[in-house]
Amino acid sequence: MAVVYVRVVQGQEERPAAWVLVVLAAGVCLCGYGARRRAAHRRVALTIAGVGLLLLGVLGIMSIGLPILAAGTLALAAGTRAAQQPTGA
Repeated sequence: MAVVYVRVVQGQEERPAAWVLVVLAAGVCLCGYGARRRAAHRRVALTIAGVGLLLLGVLGIMSIGLPILAAGTLALAAGTRAAQQPTGA
C-alpha cells in the first residue's frame, strides 16, 4: 500500500508525506506482531494498528483510503477477536 501511495502522490507531482509512510509502516509492523497468537500484547498491537489505519483511511478516502480503511477494519476485528481468546490459545 505504501508503494501505491507513493506512486499516486508522485503522479500528482507532489512529495509523499513522511508521516503517512510512518503510519503505514507502523500498521504493518503491529499487524505482523499481532498475527502471532502467542504474542503477549497482541490485542493492544492490533487495536493500535486498526485505529491508526482507520484514521489514515478516512484522511485519504478520496484517493487510496478505501483499502486502508479495509485493513484497519480487519485489524480491529482481529484485535477484538484476540481479546476473546486466552493468550496461549
